Amino acid sequence: MDEEIGGAARQVQWKSYGKTLSLLAFQSFGVVYGDLSTSPLYVYRNSLSGRLNDYIDETTIFGLFSLIFWTFTLVPLLKYVIIVLRADDNGEGGTFALYSLLCRHAKFSLLPNQQAADEELSTYYQPGTDRTAVSSPFKRFLEKHRKLRTCLLLFVLFGACMVIGDGVLTPTISVLSAISGLQDPATSGLADGWIVFIACVVLVGLFALQHRGTHRVAFMFAPVVVLWLLGIGIIGLYNIIHWNPRIFVALSPHYIVKFFKRTGRDGWISLGGVLLAITGTEAMFADLGHFTAASIRLAFVGVIYPCLVLQYMGQAAFLSKNMSAVYNSFYLSIPSPLFWPVFVIATLAAIVGSQAIISATFSIVKQCLALGCFPRVKVVHTSRWIHGQIYIPEINWILMVLCLAVALGFRDITVIGNAYGLACIAVMFVTTCLMSLVIIFVWQKNILISLLFLVFFGAVEGAYLSAAVMKVPQGGWAPIALALVFMSIMYVWHYGTRRKYMFDLQNKVSMKWILNLGPSLGIMRVPGIGLIYTELVTGVPAIFSHFVTNLPAFHQVLVFVCVKSVPVPYVPVDERYLIGRIGPREYRMYRCIVRYGYKDVQKDDENFENHLVMSIARFIQMEAEESASSGRSCESSPEGRMAVVHTTDTTGTGLVVRDSSVDDGCGTSQQLTRSSKSETLRSLQSIYELESVGSVSRRRRVRFQIDEEERVDPQVRDELSDLLDAKEAGVAYIIGHSYVKARKNSNFLKTFAINYAYSFLRKNCRGPSVTLHIPHISLIEVGMIYYV
Repeated sequence: MDEEIGGAARQVQWKSYGKTLSLLAFQSFGVVYGDLSTSPLYVYRNSLSGRLNDYIDETTIFGLFSLIFWTFTLVPLLKYVIIVLRADDNGEGGTFALYSLLCRHAKFSLLPNQQAADEELSTYYQPGTDRTAVSSPFKRFLEKHRKLRTCLLLFVLFGACMVIGDGVLTPTISVLSAISGLQDPATSGLADGWIVFIACVVLVGLFALQHRGTHRVAFMFAPVVVLWLLGIGIIGLYNIIHWNPRIFVALSPHYIVKFFKRTGRDGWISLGGVLLAITGTEAMFADLGHFTAASIRLAFVGVIYPCLVLQYMGQAAFLSKNMSAVYNSFYLSIPSPLFWPVFVIATLAAIVGSQAIISATFSIVKQCLALGCFPRVKVVHTSRWIHGQIYIPEINWILMVLCLAVALGFRDITVIGNAYGLACIAVMFVTTCLMSLVIIFVWQKNILISLLFLVFFGAVEGAYLSAAVMKVPQGGWAPIALALVFMSIMYVWHYGTRRKYMFDLQNKVSMKWILNLGPSLGIMRVPGIGLIYTELVTGVPAIFSHFVTNLPAFHQVLVFVCVKSVPVPYVPVDERYLIGRIGPREYRMYRCIVRYGYKDVQKDDENFENHLVMSIARFIQMEAEESASSGRSCESSPEGRMAVVHTTDTTGTGLVVRDSSVDDGCGTSQQLTRSSKSETLRSLQSIYELESVGSVSRRRRVRFQIDEEERVDPQVRDELSDLLDAKEAGVAYIIGHSYVKARKNSNFLKTFAINYAYSFLRKNCRGPSVTLHIPHISLIEVGMIYYV
């Protein structure tokens, strides 16, 4: 009986899992496969252009299809679906996911702000990782040489920049190829100028809609992509039967050998067009975070692979009997009654494919931003429920301008295809190289397995890369130029950020100096909490001594706040806050490190101040309990240990929370906790709150009180009382307004990078106070020059 009940429960679970998997697989068509599924629009047209046009016969067509089939089988199916999708970073994929995995399992990060406490995050190591594994000589060699780690970062940035290049070229070639169906004299016979004009109008409309939410559009059009795939699959099958059923023999790789024997070097150059059949493959891995590996595999094996193979086979069968139709083989191979329905669906599918790569570009920029490799830009989260749905206005309009420039400048699908192919194969080659390192350091496999993976797929992609590089003069220079510009921006920003951090690290204020000042720090301590923002995770930054010498008074409670990114996709909310103490108890100085992953939403947390007070209160209690249990004082070290403090649970803090706001029915509060006891400042803040009804006045106002029912140590009670009094008096946000300058003895390259390039980027990006969501009314800025 129990076995029957257990079997029925398992059957229900499998049905539920199957429904969820099918739904995710269906949704993935609109997000992941829009680009890959529109490749048949231009593959044969690009492959058979140029000198290969002189070799067009049945053998060449069959060989070309054989090349497309085996490329499609080896790279998307074998490499990505079977192997690469297993290298996820807690469900996330893409170039930076691989890099973050490597940074966690080996010391490859160039920014020295990682702590031992970061390794205790539940998302830091993958389940089953052996942390006690002996470090290999190869790993120690890479960790020891800084130049090799710099080269690795540049290699990753190059891959990221090529994805941004994809974000420019994919919408252009997809929309132009779809609209080019109107060139056929049998339909409208529009001239090239009109085709480009219509494509530009569609592109402007596409980018103008981005602010509404990138994936919302893609999910809505998932049925369009499915209909498109099934339609081109059926048309391909019809063409096989109608034109040349012998095309099935071209599945043999023997025809690839015959193809190269006949075409030689010209055939090799045509590989730049063949690789367009696998453009969009990287999206399977890059968009992994929105789905599951199983759903992406199901969609590819069940629909994508058979439908696209049938379409390429059918197009080849048509071309083998209609060799003059090369200039627009896709649309000419469609039976005339189906032309207009296919044209409409092709245009919609091209828009969805463009949408997916634009979305991926936003994600790449967000990850670069989180890892300190991109200037601060505005990131808008377009969904409250689904992670990763973001919109970056500056990047959106830059992409639109570049897309229009490519469309108007090149005007030729073949030339744009040359650029597009180089960008795509470069990203795939970067993924192959990073995967070979992941196999060694993350999967902890034998180095021979890694070399086998690198040599096999590196040889396949290297062949296509060499063919794409040969087309650099015919448009291939475009993604290289774009990559160099974006790489320069990224590396200059990362270099300046790193030099600034190193200056802080080398010029920390000594604890001896602080201890000599005494509990008053040599100045008047006034009521309130002072939040001093710094990038340091240990020690007191040099800018603090600058504050002390310039301000006549400081707050009775000081908290050094560091907001940093950890190389994991997400940091659980309960593990986000690290709290510690600086100096003796009577100094009332604390450190708070707020940790975010590279996919986390760093939103304007309206309860940050409350979370901070609760976290410090819990830390004070934890420290006292530990001191009582161990029988020794926790003040033996002036730089105390850091502790992870949960913010979702208020028990054990010694505090109770009271709601101090009374709603008047209009959404505004009549009794508000003011940020100052000064009548003038209170009236100013009241005016500010009335002007900011949309944000500040809706915040929940709370009052903390010491729990009288709970037995609290007298020293702890005094410290909690000081903390609450400071909170009642108000919170001030203190941040350094830094000016970074190169030292006078620096060489020309460093001087140019810091004084001009980095300075220009800092002046034209969002300020740190805006990025950190610091309320303007409570902000204090003190200027300081950094000579790096």
